[in-house]
This record gives sequence, structure tokens and C-alpha cells, in this order.
Amino acid sequence: MTILDNRALNRATLARQHLLTRTDTPVPEAVAHLCGLQAQEPQEPFIGLWSRLAGFDPGRLDDALTGRTVVRTHLMRRTVHLVTAGDALAWRARHDTMLRQRVRGTYRNELAGIDMDEVAAAGRAVTADRQPRTMRELVQALEDRWPGPPRRVLGELLVAALVPMAQLPPRGLWQQRAGVRNLPLAIWLERDIDPLPTGDGDPVGQRLLRRYLAAYGPAAGADLRAWCGLTGLPAAVKACREELVVFRDERGRELLDLPDAPRPHPDTPAPVRFLPAFDNAVLGYHDRSRIIDAPHLGLSVAGHRTVLVDGRVTATWTVRDHRLHISPLRPLTAPEQEAVHAEAQDLATFLDEGIEDVRLGTED
Repeated sequence: MTILDNRALNRATLARQHLLTRTDTPVPEAVAHLCGLQAQEPQEPFIGLWSRLAGFDPGRLDDALTGRTVVRTHLMRRTVHLVTAGDALAWRARHDTMLRQRVRGTYRNELAGIDMDEVAAAGRAVTADRQPRTMRELVQALEDRWPGPPRRVLGELLVAALVPMAQLPPRGLWQQRAGVRNLPLAIWLERDIDPLPTGDGDPVGQRLLRRYLAAYGPAAGADLRAWCGLTGLPAAVKACREELVVFRDERGRELLDLPDAPRPHPDTPAPVRFLPAFDNAVLGYHDRSRIIDAPHLGLSVAGHRTVLVDGRVTATWTVRDHRLHISPLRPLTAPEQEAVHAEAQDLATFLDEGIEDVRLGTED
């Protein structure tokens, strides 16, 4: 069986994530291919798409959000994601149990004795008037019936688990600051959420697996679970196994992949790329060694924006005081510094935040 080392896996990931070569794919299609973008920080998906799409215009994502072809919602790992409307409706029911379990697990004591189905029914009744509400407004409508849980806990239960919600624009639009207003997905998208199919083999899980491998493979079952937060996927993997190819990584883990998906040569050059906080390419795996070194793993969950040099997380970056500041995690060669500077200058132009200087941490 073929063994793929970390460099081979790295180049496969970069190719699937459109980080080897920018693509001219339209925004909705790119969001679909990536299986969504993590978006609890509203401006970060714009940076992620800029690094992946040639000539990316932020107005195209704004149009997709206001035109309801892309939507902000809680989904994978109970995290806010930008996903296409079709994926939100097709995947939400498959994530329902996980979302409930994660909220209950986080607030086990606060939610003790609460009948989730009763809260869900009450939440749907409140939102049936089709009026967007903040989480606080939703809680105010229900707290007389459930006075026990803290308001924040009851609110998270409603909007992140029990009632599938869309976060409406202007939240998440380019260079806009706006609070979260919620409306049920089915109302916002004018289509009911797809029910879970009956029968064996977990057909929704199978589609998730194929889509995940197209954007992240080759990958292990543990990587798939870490990405989506779902644990009950063995039936889907079993049903798809005959159509997949199998590799091993250097640790001996079994890796699954689509037969015709790109797996570039390990020596394929990788350009510098600036990534947003919580980027897919880093967070999409249980084993992140293909893209980030063990001493820096904490950066991937702490909200640091990162820089890829030769395909690996090699620096972090911030914007403050009209300066784009880059902090390398290792010494950079002169050619690497030049490439980082060039990409940073382009990023500064894109961000349009009055950035007057690009500064590497190693410079005086």
C-alpha cells in the first residue's frame, strides 16, 4: 500500500483547498467545494476566499449572502459557517443530534431537567411570525416558561441547536459591523430543511464523506469526524469504501481518498498564502501535522491569522496601527522574505484598511 508522507499530504491539501493556484471559480461554487468556511469572525471568510480565488471581489460574497445562495448558520462542530443554501438544507438534519449533544454537554448543569423538544417547539412558535430576532429577543419571549437557565445558555440552545437558524445580513457583509439577527433557515431560504432519508448506509453521511475528501483528502476517519463533529459515520464509510482508494500515512493510519482527486508531486512549489483565523486548511483535520508543526498547534484554535510558506504555517499576522505585522515562527530566507512581502502588499491593498506599512517581525 502506498505511503504518503506529510509533504505529499500537504500538497494534496493545498491543491484541494485552491491554495496552490488561485481559481476563477464563482463564489458560491467555491464555498460549496470547500464545504463551507468557518465564519464566527465575520470578516475572515473574505480573506480565505481572497487567498483562493483569482481577482476576488468582496461584493460577490455580499451578493451571495443577500441573494440567499450562501448563508451563515451553526453547522459543523457547532461553529458558525458560511455554507451554500443547498448544503445548509441538505446537511442540517444530519447534524441535529450532534448540535444538541454539544450544547447539552457544554451546559449540562444549567440545562438539567429541560425538555429540549418543548423548548424547540416554543422557539418555532415564536419565530413563526417571520420576524428576525436577536438572541436576547428570542430568550425574552421564552424565559417566563424556562426561568432557570441563564439567558445566554437558553439562547445558545435555541439558535445553535434546537431551531435551525440563519444569521441575516448585514451580519457578515464586507467591512460592516452588525449584530446577529436570527431567522429560521426554512423561512429565510423559503424551503424546508431536507428530512433524513430512511434506510441503511447513511446516504447524507456518504455525501458528506465524498465532499470532504474532494476538499480535504486524503484523510483518515478521525479527520472527517474532527471536521464535521459527527461521530456516527462508520456506515457511510463502509458504504463508500469500494469506490475509494486507500493509502497510509507515515504513522500507519489508513487514509481514504477519491480515485481521481488531485495528489500533486511532493516537490510541487507552493506559493506564500495568508490565511484567516480558523481557516479550513488548518482546522479540517484531527492530525494537522500535514500543515502545521506540533509546537504551533495552539495557533490553529486560538484565532491567530497565519501565513503559509512552502505550504506550512510559518508565521502569524495582524493588522494594527495601520501596519500589517508579520511574526515568523522560524527564520525566513531572503527569497522567502521577499515572497512574503509581495503577498502581504497585495493583501494590504485588498483589505483596504489604510495599511501604510508591511513589517516582518525580524526587521528593525
